[in-house]
Amino acid sequence: MNATSSPKTKRLQLKSPVPNIRLDKHLTQVLPQFSRAYLQRLIEQGYVLVNSQKAKASQKLSDNDTITVELPPIPGHPLAESIPLAVIYEDEDVLVIDKPAGFTVHPAPGHPSHTLVNAVLAYCPSLTTSNDLMRPGIVHRLDKDTSGLIVVAKNDLAREYLTAQFKSRTVTKGYLVLVKGRLSPEQGIIEAPIARDPHNRQRMAIVEAGKEATTKYQVRRYLNTYTLVEVTPLTGRTHQIRIHMSAIGYPVVGDPIYGIRSAHLSRQFIHAYRLGFRLPSTGQYREFISPLPADLEQVLEHLARNA
Repeated sequence: MNATSSPKTKRLQLKSPVPNIRLDKHLTQVLPQFSRAYLQRLIEQGYVLVNSQKAKASQKLSDNDTITVELPPIPGHPLAESIPLAVIYEDEDVLVIDKPAGFTVHPAPGHPSHTLVNAVLAYCPSLTTSNDLMRPGIVHRLDKDTSGLIVVAKNDLAREYLTAQFKSRTVTKGYLVLVKGRLSPEQGIIEAPIARDPHNRQRMAIVEAGKEATTKYQVRRYLNTYTLVEVTPLTGRTHQIRIHMSAIGYPVVGDPIYGIRSAHLSRQFIHAYRLGFRLPSTGQYREFISPLPADLEQVLEHLARNA
């Protein structure tokens, strides 16, 4: 294994010593300091090449393959930052937070600080971080410009309990979304697999070989040529709501990537207004509601006045 490094990236040249082994499995053997999930994300995002070509995690290697791994810079452990949080529920195991738009959930390249994680570490210094040093307590995510409810685990047992609920799809998630067009039919289910866009690695897209993705929707209100929709994602793929609504011809208002821009809104009209799950401490089901924030409410009022 040869390595070259720069202040920004580290590039590894690997030789495959065992034929017919999966790419992701081989990488976990030669790079044990990284989790298999992290290495699979690198492969999916195009940071791993086999014989100078993009590859899949499941690709079988031969004994003369050359593997190039580019490791993006990883920031140091997140630091506690005194940032105000809207905590709407708290017990010994969890925090339920009403996240404002424009607030990144956890540190990443390009967003090393001023994130929800930094704020939570200041609010709860005893937060357990053993499972994931860069995302302590995080069991699900919201896009930076999506507002609304997010639950954070305060210890490892709570995190495992919540993660199991998300995996089994027993968590209730409800979003209020404004789309362009009069959505018809008024309720439905969208099923279309999602993966990294093969033509633009910065985007996600509907890809035949992608991961299963299912979204339910129900019309809440028509506003002239717009529709307020209640959306329930049954899976948790990156940008799922934005991609699925665009795919059926009703793009999300304010979304510059998959939807349409708006003169009245500086971010996407998506609000995580409902979140329900079983509490780790008691097993009791609890559901939380977050009202629409002012910027989204003002858009609806403007459309109603001009309907």
